[in-house]
Amino acid sequence: MKSINKILVAPQSFKGSISAMDACSAMSDGVKKVFPECEVIMCPIADGGDGTLETLVEISNGKIHSCNVTGPLGNPIDSQWGAMGDGYTAVIEMARTSGLALIDLDERDPLKTTTFGLGEIIVDALNEGFRKFIVGIGGSATNDAGAGMAQALGVGLYDSKLKSLGFGGQALLDLDSIDFKSIDHRLKECTFLVACDVNNPLTGPEGASAVYGPQKGADDEKIQILDKALGNFGEIVENQLGLHVLSVPGSGAAGGLGAGLIAFLNADLKAGIDIVFDQVQIENKLNGVDLVITGEGAIDFQTIYDKAPIGVAKLAQKYNIPTIGIAGMLGKDYTLVHQDGLEAVRSIVTGPMSLEDASKSAYKLITESVEQSLRFINLGMKLKS
Repeated sequence: MKSINKILVAPQSFKGSISAMDACSAMSDGVKKVFPECEVIMCPIADGGDGTLETLVEISNGKIHSCNVTGPLGNPIDSQWGAMGDGYTAVIEMARTSGLALIDLDERDPLKTTTFGLGEIIVDALNEGFRKFIVGIGGSATNDAGAGMAQALGVGLYDSKLKSLGFGGQALLDLDSIDFKSIDHRLKECTFLVACDVNNPLTGPEGASAVYGPQKGADDEKIQILDKALGNFGEIVENQLGLHVLSVPGSGAAGGLGAGLIAFLNADLKAGIDIVFDQVQIENKLNGVDLVITGEGAIDFQTIYDKAPIGVAKLAQKYNIPTIGIAGMLGKDYTLVHQDGLEAVRSIVTGPMSLEDASKSAYKLITESVEQSLRFINLGMKLKS
């Protein structure tokens, strides 16, 4: 069996426990315990969801900016966005301005929640000189098609009496006209790349309201109201802007924010994992690699749906490079990942322990798990020599 001279470690963050970059370092330490002469290439990754901001900022030597914005219920909140090291690209996670995690369960109401804070955070990045935007839109608490965002950016949204619309998805029922005269002029210089990992249309049984409304606090009656409101939005956009967003795959993402980003900012929707992989240039890093180690907080049946570790494994497969996965836990039907390129997986947990203890010890546990995995590989190499 050939020797192992070069290993790529490409984990995403273990949510709530360790960042992708620190997970890379932990894996590298584990490699060195077994193959001390091995070259280790570190490439932290993400899939466009949680952890994407930190990952892209870290790999580019950028920094995190803090600012105060309007939260999903209209109250002021503290939020953050990422400035990549090129001084030109801003990374924004809409969940940090308009996300479900910002609202208590009994306060969720997509008839009222707004994306206004997302627009405000874009303005903050514009003020800092950033003109390229990568926007992750998972985890939204809203169903307003990005109307609040647009208003924060200077777009006028009016009813038939030329009164400005209020916040929330229900307000779109009264939308009659869109006015770009006061939109922030700097947006003409900008590009928006949107991490969108769902293909739902704007309306209908597979649309934003019907599929995602319940988790945002909508009952059947509210879902009907919201679906009608988004339908009106889609018709106004088509009639006045010439854009047919109703059936565009992904237009229903984040309560119709996908459609709003297309309509208001001429954004491109793309799979989050593809955006991140392009930014970190992972494919270029596979040259000469003998083994890839990836990982995340949990590997289970959901991982096969193009989560980051599977994306890594499929890419490595193109070059006949084996991939192993390290996880905080192995969940239901985790063995399904073997059919998509993850040759072997193991949990970092070595015995009964609380989630809190496992999180506190994540670095050490990841290092030890990688070490033990590679000891098996090393043993196999010795047996075949």
